[in-house]
Formats: sequence, C-alpha cells, structure tokens
Amino acid sequence: MFYRTKLQDHIRVSPELFGLTAEDAVTKQIKKKYDGFISKELGTVIDVSKVDEIREGIIIPGDGASYYDTTFELLTFKPEMHEVVLGKIRDIADFGAFIHLGPIEGMIHVSQAMDDFVSFSKEKVLSGKDSKRTLKVGDRCRARIIAVSFREVNNPKLGLTMRQEFLGKLDWIEEDREKPKKGKKEADDKPEKKKGK
Repeated sequence: MFYRTKLQDHIRVSPELFGLTAEDAVTKQIKKKYDGFISKELGTVIDVSKVDEIREGIIIPGDGASYYDTTFELLTFKPEMHEVVLGKIRDIADFGAFIHLGPIEGMIHVSQAMDDFVSFSKEKVLSGKDSKRTLKVGDRCRARIIAVSFREVNNPKLGLTMRQEFLGKLDWIEEDREKPKKGKKEADDKPEKKKGK
C-alpha cells in the first residue's frame, strides 16, 4: 500500500550546496539520503512529497557542513499482508513467476499460480493441465500478498498467490466474470413450484 509518511531528521547540507536556497539544498539532500531507502517500518521510499519545515541551521566545528532540523513528507510503498496488488510478470522459472509491482518485486510459487496442475516449458510459460491457461512474461496479473519478509532489509521478499477468486491473469478474471455461475443458470431455467392450499 502507498503511504504518505511524515518524518523529522537532521539533514546535512554539504558546503558545495551553500549557493542554493536552504529549501532547495535541504530538499536535494533529503532526496539523496532517502532515494530507494528500504526499511521494515517505512517500506520502500518512492519520493519526497514535500518539505514542511526547515529550522535554523547549525554548523558543527571540523565538519564544514550545515545541519538543518527538518520536517518532511515521503511517499512510500509498504506491502501489507492480504493486500491485493496489480503487477506485470517479469520472469518465469520452473519454480514460479516473478512479478513487478512497481517499486518492489514479488514471487508467485508455481503451486500458487493457478488452481490447476501447472507445468513449465522452455519458452518460459506456465501452463495449466486442465484449464489450458498460460502465464508468460509480460502478462498483467492481480495477486494477493501472503508472505512478507524483511530478513534482508535491502531486498524484501514478497510471496503472492493467484489461486483465489478474481485473482490471476487479468484475461482469466474477465473470462470468469463472463461465465455464468454453476448452479445459478440451472436454477434460473427451472420453473418455480407454486404453493397450493
């Protein structure tokens, strides 16, 4: 999920940026410090939304840089358990598919790709035995997050599933919506029995 997160930090502005206004120099340093930053608490930092407040700067002897106590807002992406996400298949291996979700990537294990027995072909395609559905690089999909791991902070791992209703390749979802529900069509075709007295 995307968040706007307000932070307060002491931002170091190096002497080569002293020619800029304090706001431009501080904003430039915040972007440099937080660009691509990943943590369990914040998620992945996408960009600096705005700088709210820059207090008076101080210079620490022997450093030469100025430090500004600054309040600012970041746009972040933090994956949440059970969240439904849209993405594009980036790569397929015999054990599953890697899906690009924008600022982060997830993995769909072969057992979670579809509700069918799945086989892998040399052309990097996952195919369902009974459904004949295929999943290949470039397909747009909807998946649910079922595992989040920040064990390696710079490389968080997301586990995804597409085995639930209205999940999977977008074409499959559309096909499923167009199919009449099992039992509903039969019930609609049967004449109603009238109650007698």
